[in-house]
Amino acid sequence: MEVRSEGIQVRCDKLPGPVIPKTRLRIWFIRVCSSIVLWTCLVQLVTVSELWHSQLISGITNGIYHITQVQLPIQGDNGVAQSPPVFLPPRNYTSNGFLRVSCNGGLNQMRAAICDMVTVARFLNLTLVVPELDKTSFWADPSNFEDIFDVKHFIDSLRDEVRIVKRVPKKFSSKWGYSTLEMPPVSWSNEKYYLEQILPLFGKHKVLRFNKTDTRLANNGLPLDLQKLRCRVNYQALKFTPQIEHLGRKLIRMLHEKGPFVALHLRYEMDMLAFSGCTHGCTETEAEELKRLRYAFPWWREKEIISDERRSQGLCPLTPEEAALTLRALGFGRETQIYIAAGEIYGGERRLAQLRAVFPRINHSSQMAALDFMVSVASNTFVPTYDGNMAKVVEGHRRYSGFKKTILLDRKKLVELFDMHRNGTLSWNEFADAARQVHEKRMAQPTRRRVILDKPKEEDYFYANPHECLCEETNCDDLLGPHNTTQVS
Repeated sequence: MEVRSEGIQVRCDKLPGPVIPKTRLRIWFIRVCSSIVLWTCLVQLVTVSELWHSQLISGITNGIYHITQVQLPIQGDNGVAQSPPVFLPPRNYTSNGFLRVSCNGGLNQMRAAICDMVTVARFLNLTLVVPELDKTSFWADPSNFEDIFDVKHFIDSLRDEVRIVKRVPKKFSSKWGYSTLEMPPVSWSNEKYYLEQILPLFGKHKVLRFNKTDTRLANNGLPLDLQKLRCRVNYQALKFTPQIEHLGRKLIRMLHEKGPFVALHLRYEMDMLAFSGCTHGCTETEAEELKRLRYAFPWWREKEIISDERRSQGLCPLTPEEAALTLRALGFGRETQIYIAAGEIYGGERRLAQLRAVFPRINHSSQMAALDFMVSVASNTFVPTYDGNMAKVVEGHRRYSGFKKTILLDRKKLVELFDMHRNGTLSWNEFADAARQVHEKRMAQPTRRRVILDKPKEEDYFYANPHECLCEETNCDDLLGPHNTTQVS
């Protein structure tokens, strides 16, 4: 054998050195081959365990995995190493069938629906297929689940509760004689409905697809373990993709570096105004445009709406101008940093002019709902101008995160104060004092949900106040107060 280095030629077989006995060489060769075979088998075991989802094999190979893998630390945005998540072993159960779900609405409406559907799958011992996201809403967002949420984390973090797969196996397709039953479950249903009405359907149809999932699970009356599972999905299993998480944390860090900030959920967007029929402050042309849009969507049931009546009832989102007055009255000064969590404001810069004049430190970064959600949860103060799904889900998340300051506006009372101030019957100081007094006890303090029998739409929403998840013990009187029990109307 020859080795060439920088023009120098050396004959290795002529170099002097120790002679290795054949017996030792043979033993060494056997050991190397045995090690290769052993390591190959171990790797195969790890792979097979992931495919089979077997508790027995997972128990053996998990130990091997932690021994054999090189642990590379996960770097956070601040450069500090974070430990990789540790997941519980998969739950072993006989699946009664596959549940497919199509989540309708905006991001936060779909988020709540996903939590509900995981809970339904767990209760009925079903296999859940990774949810489909709405692509027919006003925004026509083409994103799939994996474009927004971390699919692997979603599946792995819930594997001790429910089996989740990316797709239905081919053997359950129509080619093999199976048909998928499509239906919307009844809204606000409890576990009795799903047990008695839905579960029997899997006897004939191994695959069921819910084509509507919003508010299909009751707010109240469910077992404590199911309520806590809804929270676990919402606050632990549903993580945004690493790219979105990274971008969101970077944005939050930039905002915090400039000081405390208010996340203003300014729901003054075209779809909301058209849906609600609220046109206060709009031109005649804009009001007509919103009306045409309302008629263009057949599933929006109300068509002829009197805007002034709706506004006086507190059913309209605050205008940008009204939001500016409210924040001033509540004590936020000109130096306050404002992050507008919203899409494109209807009327554009013309409608934002007064808000910018009062609060020049305004940030309005994008129309990406996931970023708005992250920033709103992380803000020092959250102020929603309308109690839609975004506002409710963020409110609940902030309660869960230690009751961060959230100001829940009394729009009906504010409208009265606005009009009195504008017509000169209420001075600015009187207006500000009244506004502060109205909201003294509207800061999302610890409380139990309000229950209204037979009127689930009017009672407090579970995801706005998941009080069962806010303390470890069944009795939460220390947190919620001994006299602040669930109110039933």
